Formats: sequence, structure tokens, C-alpha cells
Amino acid sequence: MDDNFSNSQNVRKTVIATRGGVVAAQHRLAAEAGAAVLENGGDAIDAAVATSFALGVVEPWMSGPAGGGCMTVWRADESRAYTVNYGMRSPAALDPANYPLSGSGRSSDLFPWPAVTGDRNVQGATAIAVPGVVAGMALAHERFGRLPWRDLLGGAIGLADQGLLVDWYSALLMASSARALALDPDAASMFLEDGHWPIIGGWTALSEKRLNQKVLAQTLRQIAELGAGALYTGDLASAMVKDVRDKGGCLSMSDLASYRAEMVDPLVIPYRGHHLFAPPGLTAGPSLRDCLDMLAPGLSPQPGAPGADSYLAYARALDAAFRNRLEHMGDAEAPHAPSCTTHFSVVDRHGNLCAATQTLLSIFGSRVVSPSTGMLMNNGIMWFDPEPGKPNSLGPGKRCLANYCPVVGQDANGRQFALGASGGRKILGTVLQISSFLLDHGLSLEQAFHQPRIDMSGGATLIADRALPAEVLGALSQAFPTVTTRRTVFPYAFACPAAVLRENGMNMGCTEIMSPWGDAVAERTSA
Repeated sequence: MDDNFSNSQNVRKTVIATRGGVVAAQHRLAAEAGAAVLENGGDAIDAAVATSFALGVVEPWMSGPAGGGCMTVWRADESRAYTVNYGMRSPAALDPANYPLSGSGRSSDLFPWPAVTGDRNVQGATAIAVPGVVAGMALAHERFGRLPWRDLLGGAIGLADQGLLVDWYSALLMASSARALALDPDAASMFLEDGHWPIIGGWTALSEKRLNQKVLAQTLRQIAELGAGALYTGDLASAMVKDVRDKGGCLSMSDLASYRAEMVDPLVIPYRGHHLFAPPGLTAGPSLRDCLDMLAPGLSPQPGAPGADSYLAYARALDAAFRNRLEHMGDAEAPHAPSCTTHFSVVDRHGNLCAATQTLLSIFGSRVVSPSTGMLMNNGIMWFDPEPGKPNSLGPGKRCLANYCPVVGQDANGRQFALGASGGRKILGTVLQISSFLLDHGLSLEQAFHQPRIDMSGGATLIADRALPAEVLGALSQAFPTVTTRRTVFPYAFACPAAVLRENGMNMGCTEIMSPWGDAVAERTSA
């Protein structure tokens, strides 16, 4: 892959240890909202709730209350892990016959499904699935939270009242989807100038522009005061359903009222004297287990940066795991699809950890805004194969198969981490490699996040970071068709991770080094 970037440019993020809690998120303002909750005596789950809702404001094209996701939690007082699954579901009234194949090639978005007439499974209200984020956050808070629910949404409400600042990065993302956003008048009103052109900030900081998120702020106030049920059974739910149905979708009040997030036991994966806890079911957790089972007997790592043997082992394990996933789970997401999800990780001063991944699926989801609620809606229906008779075929009332993989890890010496990433099928390889960097090679968190990675996510071609040593690139090229590229700000050739780590009572966090917004924020403490 050719590029035009400077060879002399060097990007780094510094990891600082603290005895206080830490939130690592794809947007610093959301991490600050979570860290403020920790400062007020909140649990890691309280901070996760605050971070989740704040991300829906400052990174609305990636996730939000109308999205879905999953978290893996470690409870220090119980010495055990949990998974909370709040993935999307297809509406009960969904009729596969309303998604006829067009016979004109493949879908234009993340998944190489056969194209559906009018992209009804990709774009617009017909692509909207039942959301789960609010229910998932409420379930985790009910079980583990310490602070009142209403107090946790204050940061997000304040950010929505103010409106997201349109800087160069947000302008770039809005410009990348301007044509699709223009098809929905309410999405165009929120994200575009004159309904057609991307909003671009001024040339100086004194000429800033902000999105109008006042309606979203009112929605968040209702969820804060009335609880999560407001989005599933109350007036807010009724207004959202009416908006979706007015635009041609089939979401119903009964879909919302019957939705339940689930708290289940995670997969417990023993690995070379260490342990990882990963989500089960229709996630990338089972594929991570497959990879680790393949790595365990064949990898003989030495302390320090991984060499060619390790990278070859990663590539072979990922290649085999994705072949199995494609055959048995029906996950056919395009291997080079853009990042369109968000991930955050939290550790509190007591050693509780949380890794949470949530998404609208595509960037900007269905590109539909519910005008009564100010929420950007998901396009979870695109997760299903529109061809009948497949493992993941489109149907009513079905859970969506997803690629998120939030994990908690423990090494043999007691070091713990919470880790995950955004980036579709790229997530699995990133979680696998960073876990191995920490567990097998003994790297610090800072070293692990700066260590170059590869992507082998179901396609015939391996993508390697050009910063890898020549001997590693040579070995990979001999084993697989290989191209090289750089880690860049946009688009991402690799997934976008965020993690926290706890060692000897000290906490720290880090995010993808190329993410211009991502950061780890510690609670202010004198302890």
C-alpha cells in the first residue's frame, strides 16, 4: 500500500501509573466523564455508565443509546468475572420477504452480502434493530453500581447541552458519510450544512462550530430521571417507535418492552499459566478461544518484543479461526471494513475492571435520526445474511452476530488488564496480539500499544505494519500474501484498542496511539 506520510513522523502516547482509577476511551471528554464519577466514589461500573452515555454524545456516529454492545467485568471482591450482553435484536415483525435480493452484486457497506433492493438492510429505517445499550448499562448498574443512576448521566447531559465541537477530525468523519446522511432530513439537519454539505469548523479556535444536540440532551434527562425503562416502555419509547415507523421501519413497542440484556458467565480461557475471560455466544469470544488454543502449544516466546515466530503464529491462528467462523457462524464481514464501533476500559482503585464495546454497526448507523429523541439510530439488520438458509440468515426476533471482544486478562504474576477494540473483524486480531504482548512477552502496557501489529481477518491477504522489522515482514511474506501499510489517523488499517492495566495496586491506561481523540484519564486523588 502506497502512502504520502512523512518517514520522520513519530507518534507516541505516554502511560502514567496512579493509585486512583483510570478510564481509557476513544474520546477524552468521555473518559473525563467516567473519571469524574470515580472521583465521586463511584465503582468501575458507575464510571462505565457515565463513559458510555458520554461517548454517545461526543462520538455519536460510533455508538449511543440506540446501539448495542457487550462488556466483560472483573469483580475484585468476588474474584470472578461476568459478561453483560446487550446486543441488538431484529424486530419481531421483520419479514425477510421485505429485503429482496437485487441481483446486482454485493452490498456497498461493511458486509459482502448479496445486495438488497434499495439497500433496505443497510440504510434507512428498515435497517434499524432493537437497541440494547441502555438496558445493558442499567443491568450492570443494578448489580454493581454504587452511585444513583441519575447522577451518572450528568456528564453526558452537559456535553449534549453544549453540543459536540466540530473540529478537523469530526468534520472529516461527517464528510466521509455526507452523501448517505443527506438522504434522511433529520440526519442532514444534525450533521450537515444546508442538508447537503459537511459541517466544517472555522480556521481558528475563535470561529468554532458545534452540533445542535439539545433534543438528545432532553432524552438523556428523561433516561436519567425515569431510569432505563424510559427508552423501553414510556413516552420516550413511544416517540422513538413512531419516528422509526413513520420512516418505514417495523420497530414496535412490544420489541422494546420485551428486550432484556443478559448477565452470563464469560468464557474462561486458560492460556500458558494465565487466564482470559471473554464473552460467549454470538461474539468474537469463541474465536479468541480458538486462537489461544492454537497458540498455546506452538508458541515459544522470548521476553521482549515479539519476533517472526510469534507473528507467524498469530497469523496462522487467526487464519484458522476465521475459516471456522465463516463456515459455522456465518460472519462474512468485509475484512477491510472501516472502524465503526467504540471501546472503553475502566479500572477503579479497588481493582474492579470493565471492558465495554458498543456500536451502531456502520459508521452513523442507519444514517437515520429520530427527531423526537435526537438519537442516531443503528443499522443492526445489516448483521444478518439476506440469503435464506445460512447460519446467520435474516429473520424476526433474532440476536445479531457481532465481532466485539471485550476481555479481562490475568497473568501468572497477578497483573490484570481490561482490553478491547473497535474495528469490526479487525478486533479479534488486535485483542489476541495485545494480550500476547502482555502475557507471553511481558511487555508493559505502553510497549504493547506501540508494538506494531498485523491484521489477518478472513481475507486472503495479510496486512502488516510497515514498522515491523524486515525479518518479520520477510517471514510473513513467505507464508501469506502480504501487503504493508502504516498506522494512520484515517482510515485505520488496524483496529482501535483501549485498555487499562493494574499491577501491584497501581493503575494505568492507554488508547490507540493514532487516535486523535482517544485518551486515558485518571481520577484525581491524593491517595
